[in-house]
Amino acid sequence: MSAEPDRGASPADVTEAEADEDAGAVEDAETVEETEAKGAVSAPGPDGPKKTTRRFPLLTRDTARPEGGGRAAGGDAPAPARQWPLLTVLSTVGLGLLLTAFDVFRVGTILIGLALIAGAVMRWALPGVGMLAVRSRFTDMVTYGALGLAIVLLAMMAQPEPWLEIPFLSDTLHRTITT
Repeated sequence: MSAEPDRGASPADVTEAEADEDAGAVEDAETVEETEAKGAVSAPGPDGPKKTTRRFPLLTRDTARPEGGGRAAGGDAPAPARQWPLLTVLSTVGLGLLLTAFDVFRVGTILIGLALIAGAVMRWALPGVGMLAVRSRFTDMVTYGALGLAIVLLAMMAQPEPWLEIPFLSDTLHRTITT
């Protein structure tokens, strides 16, 4: 058999030995390409200069940890102590849901919103917040803060007897319904 498989042949016709030869040739070409880099070259590595590309890799091998995604306590502390910011937010949300279930709707919902706002403040103030860090610091703060503020405002405007009335909202609602 030849070293080069027939390009018109189906994949089933290519033997395992031919596939191994092709893989070896590809690896040899990559090695030559790495040691004899031309064009864009990064800092030299342990095996010589490496050719870089601006293209994204076909296979992502790792993801960057979010900024502030380290443990909130030392590694020798028990697991709940290392994740205290997340547990604080989740337990406060749980308490708010429990109050809502016991028919204290407005207070429970406001507590849920305040828990998210507290998460935004912790994300801003603390260098390590454990699993409370999901995205970048800015994105987490904006997301937690905006959702928390929206929940608090909606809870305060809930009927009956709202604690907060915004006059132009009722006018807007009446205009959209009548037209």
